[in-house]
Amino acid sequence: MRAPAVLVTGARAPVALHLARLLHGAGLRVILADTPAHPLAAASIACASYHRLPPPRFAPQAYAQAVQDLIRAGGIQLVIPTCEEIFYLGQAWRDRTMPARLFAPDMELLTRVHDKHAFIRLAQALGLAVPETTLLESADDVATVRSRARELVFKPVWSRFASHVLLRPSPAALDAISPSAAVPWVAQRFIAGDEISAYALAHDGKLEALALYRSRYRAGKGAGIWFERVEDAAARHFVQAFVAGTGWTGQISFDLMREEDGTVLPLECNPRAVSGLHFFRDPEPFVAALLDGAEVRPDLDRPQTVRLAMWVYGLPSAVLSGGIGHFRQAMHDADELLDWPGDPEPKRAQWRALAEIAGTALRQRISLQAASTRDIEWNGPLQSSI
Repeated sequence: MRAPAVLVTGARAPVALHLARLLHGAGLRVILADTPAHPLAAASIACASYHRLPPPRFAPQAYAQAVQDLIRAGGIQLVIPTCEEIFYLGQAWRDRTMPARLFAPDMELLTRVHDKHAFIRLAQALGLAVPETTLLESADDVATVRSRARELVFKPVWSRFASHVLLRPSPAALDAISPSAAVPWVAQRFIAGDEISAYALAHDGKLEALALYRSRYRAGKGAGIWFERVEDAAARHFVQAFVAGTGWTGQISFDLMREEDGTVLPLECNPRAVSGLHFFRDPEPFVAALLDGAEVRPDLDRPQTVRLAMWVYGLPSAVLSGGIGHFRQAMHDADELLDWPGDPEPKRAQWRALAEIAGTALRQRISLQAASTRDIEWNGPLQSSI
């Protein structure tokens, strides 16, 4: 009997590779899809087949049709997004009759939590503590907070990787931003403390899996590339209360801040997979949580990293800060998250995947980080960019 088929999208991402390995290890047939020619996860033994799709940001209707055709042709029963293509898939499930289940909430809720202002208002409505956050849609709005600029963090409502963030800028530095209704920003109280990231899995508002972690090294100001698990009761309470209050089904992730008195406040939400997924390595219990609603806890305690990313981003940062010794120790202490028994090819394939991203960066004259998501970014209902 043929194994049930699951479609995992966003095959470029290490979390997509990890998810494919977990699903494959639990006996499922994993079909992968994305827009690059050589995404990381396509090299894995977990990949039954890889399908290249049109870029959703630039051809959303063609993308939706290709996904619909792929579901029908592959006998796919479940679609699991891992990156920002989730919003284009949400639109497709809203506008079409799709022949499979999307492991995500409806488009309205996806949009609401991705909006950095609406997310804070939603958390507040659920009775959760939140930082002061002001929506900026005009020069007049900026003027109302200009005198307090040194106490605030400014960021676009629709953004990723901490791109365009102004951290406690001078009032004069605000002249560089021009928020509007099409391109709104938020001004949020700067919170001193420890950042905690959260990855969670939920069914109908019940929290089934949660990994809390901190990133010691990042790709620029954004995505973590070296991270370690933490435990925090207040952070767990926030995640549990938020998924219960929204009736969440799917993957969901948060950036949180823990103040000195132990209060945990939310910064933003990503309704998709993030690096905390890597702390789950045992396929059977994780897939039982994903498919059947069983509870599962992380089964890895050692820090996780992508060594190639550490050499590209972590080493230059360590050189500039004088932290070479800490860098060496971090490389020694962490496991390579791309390693997996009997599946060596993705580790080698990362060079080809990186070369493809670098080619896009050169052609578009953008950073590697921007190039890595250029074709799947979702910048709100109006699709305006900075």
